Amino acid sequence: MLKWALIFLVISLVAGLFGFTGISAAAGGIARILFFIAIAIFLIFLVLAFLGVGIVA
Repeated sequence: MLKWALIFLVISLVAGLFGFTGISAAAGGIARILFFIAIAIFLIFLVLAFLGVGIVA
C-alpha cells in the first residue's frame, strides 16, 4: 500500500511540475489517503503483536 502511495505522490509532483494542478491535487489526495490507511493497518498489527494475538497454522 505504501508503494501505491509513493507512486501517486510522484504522479502528483510531476503533474504539479508541469502545471496540471487538478491532477496534482487529486493524486496528492489519493496518496494521502493510502498513506494514512497504511499507517492505520501498521498500528493495528503492532497492537496485535504486543498483545500476542497471532494466527496459528
